[in-house]
Amino acid sequence: MNKAYNEIYLEDAMRNLGTAFDFVKNSYNIEMDDFYQLFINSGLSEKYEKGNVKYVSGMSGIELVLEVLKNEKEYHYEKDYVQYDYSCEYWCGWILAYFQWFFGITFKELHYYLKMTDLEKLYDILHEVSEIKAIEVICRHIVNKKPQSKLQYIRQMNGLSQSELAERSSVSLRMIQQYEQRKKDINKASAFSLRSMADVLNCDIEDLMEWRFIQANRD
Repeated sequence: MNKAYNEIYLEDAMRNLGTAFDFVKNSYNIEMDDFYQLFINSGLSEKYEKGNVKYVSGMSGIELVLEVLKNEKEYHYEKDYVQYDYSCEYWCGWILAYFQWFFGITFKELHYYLKMTDLEKLYDILHEVSEIKAIEVICRHIVNKKPQSKLQYIRQMNGLSQSELAERSSVSLRMIQQYEQRKKDINKASAFSLRSMADVLNCDIEDLMEWRFIQANRD
């Protein structure tokens, strides 16, 4: 399995993302999933997930937060930040960084399958176990949730029925149903089908693709 970037930067990446989530929750009172989305929207997540040294090692977790929030006028520093011990928020960011590195999945795609609220619920049973054991349990948690396929989610967000998508994209209704039920692997769909559906749904082809782990564990 190809890791996201060189392991020599992993410890810094985990520590800094852990500090970032701890800081943003306890000093800005921003919910972790809200910050996670801001992190993705800012474009910094793409640099982080590729191991860009400036972001994973060259700046602290606090500096990372300030960089993410620099154009977000609605968020204000509420109280001084003091990190007495590793908090739940710290662990959530810390294990998230490890999870992303281990699988090489983008933060954007990972956020579809794994929310920070999921990690919060697993904190009590996982924060003292090894990283490998933690991600094994987290993976089982994701599979057991039976997450909705990305195609189905995006289609519904666009207010389209399966029939309407089939008609507008020229992809057969049966094929769309099989992709949504994961009976067929959408990652292996033809370029024409993917482009046609993405155009109708106003998204990128990559937005319709499924994480390989989910495809491998589909019913």
